[in-house]
Amino acid sequence: MFNLKIQISDFLSYCNNRKVLNEKTIRAYSIDLQQFAQFTKHSYNKDIICSYISFLHNTYKPKTAKRKIATLKAFTHFLIIEDVIEINPFDKIDTSFREPTILPKIIPLDIIKKILESAYSELSSASTQYKKKATARDVAILELLFATGARVSEICSLTPDSVSITNHTIKFYGKGSKERIIQIENLSVRNAINNYRNLFENDIIDSGYFFVNKLHKRLTEQSVREMINKYAKMAKSDMHITPHMFRHSFATLLLEEDVDIRYIQKMLGHSSITTTQIYTHVAMTKQKEILSAKHPRNKIDL
Repeated sequence: MFNLKIQISDFLSYCNNRKVLNEKTIRAYSIDLQQFAQFTKHSYNKDIICSYISFLHNTYKPKTAKRKIATLKAFTHFLIIEDVIEINPFDKIDTSFREPTILPKIIPLDIIKKILESAYSELSSASTQYKKKATARDVAILELLFATGARVSEICSLTPDSVSITNHTIKFYGKGSKERIIQIENLSVRNAINNYRNLFENDIIDSGYFFVNKLHKRLTEQSVREMINKYAKMAKSDMHITPHMFRHSFATLLLEEDVDIRYIQKMLGHSSITTTQIYTHVAMTKQKEILSAKHPRNKIDL
């Protein structure tokens, strides 16, 4: 007899032990499936799934609804490969829908420069060893966010083995534990990382994480957000800047420098080129501004 509660538990164990997904993904799966079970009163069939999908679209933003449907599809795939069910109910359910195009917000290069300048100025004027260490960590994180386009969770989850001072590479584990390696070719970024590591060497070894807080534990994503807000204010920026905006800026500015989008896809760790193509819209917007303001035809008055 089909028991939804048991199957959800088995699926989460499968994700943890066999798929070795990260804790954040498993937690999201758990929340989504518990919500599905509550809505359906622990039933599972095509009609129930259709009702649930309608509920999602009427209740959540398209991006959230899409994610929750993806969770249910992953769960259904598990039921099939484990021979719990024979027919995939999603084969006859149309889950496609038009999502509104939301362009990623980027940080103008001059603002990024001012933020970095503020951090380096703070480092050079540090009057205590504690202040010097804390600011060196801030500088290294800001440099890495922009140099690699990594997610803030990926930065905070870095382990000592993931950072190679010798080869100048950073190994990140993205969504679905997908591994990617980014080279650090800028000398200033290398120096920032080396300086931080030298100052925090013992803390890094003891904690098992590369970026460490004042309690000698893993630095949290919230701490990074607060740090960015601090330097944005010092740079006198009116923008509300988030860590993810460095990722958007990394991709968009590379695209504006004519870097092939397939390389950008690889550096961002996107499984599909479709995800990366959102940045082409931003680049086209920038192109329109350039042609409007700077095309030499504007200087010809007839």
